[in-house]
Amino acid sequence: MTIPFAEFKSQYATLKPELDAALQSVLEAGWFVLGEQGKAFEQEFGAWLGTKTIGVANGTDAIALALRALGVGAGDEVITTPMTAFPTAAAIRQIGAIPIFADIQADTLCLDPQKALAKIGPKTKAIVPVHLYGQAADLGPLLECGIPILEDCAQSHGTRWQGRLTGTIGAIAAFSFYPTKNLGAYGDGGAVATNDPALAATVGSLRNYGEGTQRYEHLIEGVNSRLDEIQAAILRVKLRHLDASLARRRELATLYNQLLRGVELPIEAVYSHNTWHLYVIRTAPEKRDTLRQHLAERGVGTQIHYPIPQNRQPALAHLDQQNTCPISNAEAERILSLPLYPELADEQITYIAEQVAAFF
Repeated sequence: MTIPFAEFKSQYATLKPELDAALQSVLEAGWFVLGEQGKAFEQEFGAWLGTKTIGVANGTDAIALALRALGVGAGDEVITTPMTAFPTAAAIRQIGAIPIFADIQADTLCLDPQKALAKIGPKTKAIVPVHLYGQAADLGPLLECGIPILEDCAQSHGTRWQGRLTGTIGAIAAFSFYPTKNLGAYGDGGAVATNDPALAATVGSLRNYGEGTQRYEHLIEGVNSRLDEIQAAILRVKLRHLDASLARRRELATLYNQLLRGVELPIEAVYSHNTWHLYVIRTAPEKRDTLRQHLAERGVGTQIHYPIPQNRQPALAHLDQQNTCPISNAEAERILSLPLYPELADEQITYIAEQVAAFF
C-alpha cells in the first residue's frame, strides 16, 4: 500500500463540479484582483469565524500586516514560540521587529504562557502564540498581560480554545490558506481576522499599497498583498465543506489514538478542541529516523514538523537565542508527523498503525 503524506487529487475529484464552476465564473467575469469573489469570501469566512476578515496574499503577510496594524515596527520585540514554521519568525523580521523565543510546554508543544510572560520587556509590543498542529495554545494567562495578542492560526481553522474559535480571541489573528491547511487554496493565500474596526481598516489599506477609500490616494506606506479572485473562488467552495472535513480529521485522529502502539501519542489539552491539522507522534531520538525509513520502505510518507526550532535556524543565529529553549530543542529530535487528511480511508490508518507496531 502506498500512502503519501499529502494528496490533493482525490479532494479535487470529489469537489470537481463545484471547483470547475467556480474557476469558470472567475475567468468569464474577467476580474482577477479585489473583485466580487474576494469580497464574498471575506464575508463568508468572517461569518463562519464570527469576526471581520481581510484576504491577503499569504499567511506570512497576514502576520506581518497584523503586526504593522498593531503598531509594531523596526526594533520592537515580539514574543513567540520556536516550535513553528519559519514564516512566523520571517514575518516578524519582515517588518524589522525582533522575535524573542519563549519555550514550549512539553505536553502540547505549544508556547508556554508562563515562559512567554517572563520574556516581556520594555520593547515588547506583541505576543504571537501559534495554535500548533490544530491544538489551541493556552491563551488564558496571556490575555491578562496587557500586551496585544496576535494569534497565528495557520494550522487551526476550526480549533476552539475554551469553546471559542481560535482567531477570535486575541486582538488580531493571521490565517494561512496554503494548500495543506485545514482550509487550503490551490496556491498561496491568507487572511487577517479581527473584531477591531480600526485594525481591520488598517490591514485593508496596508494590503493595497496603503490606499484609502479614494483610489490612487495612498495614506500610509503599504504593500501589494491581495488574495486573488481564483483562490478566493476556490476557498469559497472548500469553506462549504470545511465542517465535514474537520469532523473527518477528528475521526481519523481518534482511530490513530486507538490503534497506535510503541510511540507517544499527541494529547488534546482540556481547554482545546483540536482539528488535527497534523498528527504528530513522538519517539526516542535514536529511533525517529529509522522509524521514518521503515515506514517509507512500506509506502508510508511522513514529515517532521519541525526539525529545526526557530531559535536554532541559521538565518537567525545573530539573535543569539540558540540555547534559550531546551524543551523545543529536545522535542524537535523526537517528533514525526504521520499522514492525516480527510480523504484517507480507515483501512489506510489501520495499515499505518500496523507498520508502526511492526517496527517496535
